[in-house]
Amino acid sequence: MESNKDEALRCLSIARKHFDAGNLPSARKFCLKSKALFDTPQAGSLLESIESAETGGSSSPSGASSTNTQTEEHPSAAGMKHRHPQTSEKSEGNGTAGGMGGDKRDYTKEQHDVVKRVRACKVTEYYEILSVKKECEEGEIKKAYRKLALALHPDKNGAPGADEAFKLVSKAFQVLSDPQKRAVYDSSGGDPDSRFGGRSSSSDFATHSFANGGFDGEVSPEELFNMFFGGGGGGFGPGFSAGFGGGPTVFSASFGPGGFRRTGTFTTRRGQAGAAPQQDTRSMFIQLMPLLLLFAFSILSALPNIFSTPPVPEPRYSFASTAKFSGHMETGGLGVSYFVNPTDFSSHPLIGPELAKEGLKVGKNGIEKRDGTTAEAKLNGKGKVRGPVLAKFEEGVERTYTHELYVQCQRGVDRKERLREAEVGMFGIGTDWEKVKKIESEPVPSCEELKRLGVMRSS
Repeated sequence: MESNKDEALRCLSIARKHFDAGNLPSARKFCLKSKALFDTPQAGSLLESIESAETGGSSSPSGASSTNTQTEEHPSAAGMKHRHPQTSEKSEGNGTAGGMGGDKRDYTKEQHDVVKRVRACKVTEYYEILSVKKECEEGEIKKAYRKLALALHPDKNGAPGADEAFKLVSKAFQVLSDPQKRAVYDSSGGDPDSRFGGRSSSSDFATHSFANGGFDGEVSPEELFNMFFGGGGGGFGPGFSAGFGGGPTVFSASFGPGGFRRTGTFTTRRGQAGAAPQQDTRSMFIQLMPLLLLFAFSILSALPNIFSTPPVPEPRYSFASTAKFSGHMETGGLGVSYFVNPTDFSSHPLIGPELAKEGLKVGKNGIEKRDGTTAEAKLNGKGKVRGPVLAKFEEGVERTYTHELYVQCQRGVDRKERLREAEVGMFGIGTDWEKVKKIESEPVPSCEELKRLGVMRSS
């Protein structure tokens, strides 16, 4: 990518400086990083020079064997710097090479060939590093990693570059064993943990810092190896210990005399499996909270209706006499005439008992004594005393009646106004004023009824 070219050139410049200083491992690391960011002919040429120097046993471009005391970051030290001597020696076939802490270690030609094959791959060619196909299953990836990790572990393989090859294999396994990272890598072709290659995703292992090896935000190769094989590492040196199970995994490791020590606690997903149901239950409860609140408010709003007595409907009536509504009544307030069904009115749950208590009933002529001894005029009409239930009912009758009269009165007044304007015209020229006066004096029956009832003032 063009956007990575500047960073690639910077890494290439650092690689040249290390190469000139005789620091071949660091030169190779930065050269491979430059090629991974943006492949250039200069990076390829420099990498060939580094490989030639390593194969020929040279620790500097002049080919002179020398011992350099330098400062480098241990791949598992999370950025902590250690100073230790590193000796580069010529080795071919069966031979020895400088190990961790300056110890010489033996290696075979087969081990050296494995190192050369892995280091010949680009840092992001994870399938090629593990020698698996792109469509392989997870079991094949684990099997390939187990084989290469055992062959390349620094405590077993003393070939030059075995440490770097071991890091590449560990990185490839970290990416391809994580379904999310593997999906990102398959789609982008770059390192999922790099800001250039893709977005970092969660892993089965706790996140740690790892510097000087490209494993930013992940466990180191030694920690990964220890966690994968679980325990003492098959005789790969003291200090390996790990536990797997339902709880957290406690890890400790040490490599070389005083070179690297690390103790950490890892919480795997298996250890968190017990908390998953509780988290799912809490999440579901939070999602259902709005519905539960709505249901609770509905119940609370319905409580008054549940515990209260339902309202009793008022008796039906009419302002005109019919066969059904034959009982003539007059309100005690305005004296409005209305008609009810005597049977239904007398049997009303509220009005009926109130009339019966006073010894009254409803007949065709309105309210009358049950024995028929009291005159009608004394019980019906304007100003007559009513019980509270009947008085409330008749107030509703009067409101309905006067409202209808108001509507009819307004319509009649509007009609008279339109007739007058039509007769007078725009300027009143040729107007029959007698006709206009007749229109103005024409009474409106509904308005007159309102005046009779005393609801509307006379003009």
